[in-house]
Parts: sequence; C-alpha cells; structure tokens
Amino acid sequence: MLPTPNCYSLVSAAAEAEKELTAFDRALLKAGVGNVNLLKVSSILPPGAKFVPNLEIPAGSLLPIAYGSVTSCEAGALIAAAVAVGIGDDFGVIMEFSGSCGRSDAEKEVTQMVEEAFYYRKMALKEIKVAGVEHRVVRCGCVFAAVPLWYSDSKVK
Repeated sequence: MLPTPNCYSLVSAAAEAEKELTAFDRALLKAGVGNVNLLKVSSILPPGAKFVPNLEIPAGSLLPIAYGSVTSCEAGALIAAAVAVGIGDDFGVIMEFSGSCGRSDAEKEVTQMVEEAFYYRKMALKEIKVAGVEHRVVRCGCVFAAVPLWYSDSKVK
C-alpha cells in the first residue's frame, strides 16, 4: 500500500497546440504537473492533508491526482474545467468537472457536487476550495483543473 498523501494543491490551466494530446500536455505543463507521472484517483482528500499552494515534487514522481479536463479542436468553442475540495472534520471530498461552458458554470457545478457529497455522507462541510479555468479554442485547446495529492517529508504548517 502506498503512504497516505499529507499535502494537496489546486491547479488549473488552459493551452493551445496542434494536436489534442499536445494541447493536454501543454496544459499540464502550465498547471505545474507536466513533468510527473499522473495516477488518477477518485474523490477523497486524506485525513489531515494540508493545503500547500505550490506543488513541490521532483520530475518523474508518481503523483496521485483527481482532475477534470477536456480538449477540443472546434475553433471558437468555449470549454472549461474545475475542481472543488470540500473539507470536513475527518477528511475531505474532491469533485471535478469539465465541459462546454464557462468557468463560472464549471465552478458552480463542482461546488454543488461537493455539497451533495457531504449531504449524502451526513458530514458537516467546513470549507470549500475551488479552482477553475476556461478557454476559447483557437485551433486545438485543452483545459485542465486538478487536485494533486502529494507527500512531504518535512513538517507542513
């Protein structure tokens, strides 16, 4: 079993490229997670994980991450992605969304999903953190929003 991450961040970015995969790769680079190996995870923020605004992990690391992304090669299309972290007393819940809409709609969607997830768990919601991004496609665009879950050997404050 892998150790439980003790840090998390929220990142988001949009990018253009010639191909869908390179647009996705450029968005990862702009979000600060392009030089690591992403391990997509579902929706639970570990107990005691501390929010750290700047991701600090070496290139090539395995990075557990919950994310939403969408790419489009339809010129003029508006695309968006957002993530939200709901924080409870014991642990948190992460929700992600991506689609053909603006940033505010994507952020509203993930916020509502977090509230619903806490309702179904019968947990008190103490705080919500949200990150989102939108992009008007020129040639081939990608939006990416994520919650990296990572490990710090040092004491996180």
